[in-house]
Amino acid sequence: MKINEIRELTDNELHEREMAERENLTRMTLSHAITPLDNPLTIREARKTIARIQTEIRSRQLKQQQSK
Repeated sequence: MKINEIRELTDNELHEREMAERENLTRMTLSHAITPLDNPLTIREARKTIARIQTEIRSRQLKQQQSK
């Protein structure tokens, strides 16, 4: 997921997307422990996507605090 796509989402959509990505990451890591994935780099990409989402959530929180 690109940063431009993340910035277009609303706050609720961001939180929902973060939870979905976390569940996906958990499933991938568990399945990778049992049977190796065809492309283990998808785990890395999922972690990066979660980090991008968390960064956007935090930047929005800081903007709200500054505007008060």
